Amino acid sequence: MDDGVYVGNAGKDAALDRGWLLGHFKAEGGPLHSDAVEVKWGVHARGEQRAQWVQGEVRAALLVLISGRFRLEFPGRSVLLEEQGDYVVWGQGVDHSWTAEDESVVLTVRWPSVPGYAVSREEVQDGSP
Repeated sequence: MDDGVYVGNAGKDAALDRGWLLGHFKAEGGPLHSDAVEVKWGVHARGEQRAQWVQGEVRAALLVLISGRFRLEFPGRSVLLEEQGDYVVWGQGVDHSWTAEDESVVLTVRWPSVPGYAVSREEVQDGSP
């Protein structure tokens, strides 16, 4: 019976969809589908980085460091998250990229949930030795 409630494990569920737990890309009608917000449990190896900058961003975002060291790049500014709970928020129109300086786990919330920004697994660069 579908009661509109989903219970899962972020670490296990994240592996099914490149880390994304909730958003427009999940099955219509289910509790994980949302056009309002996206949530990602990102597990990144040391040296992993986004292959290309997000440009023309139409979403706002919150990224919270769970563990590790994670660097975000913005035009003219670099932000290093080092302590559990460090976070950064950026608004619509702010281009960005990222690099995992150590093995890292981050929680990302983006709003609204819109298509067009996915980078394939093959495009994420693994800079580990």
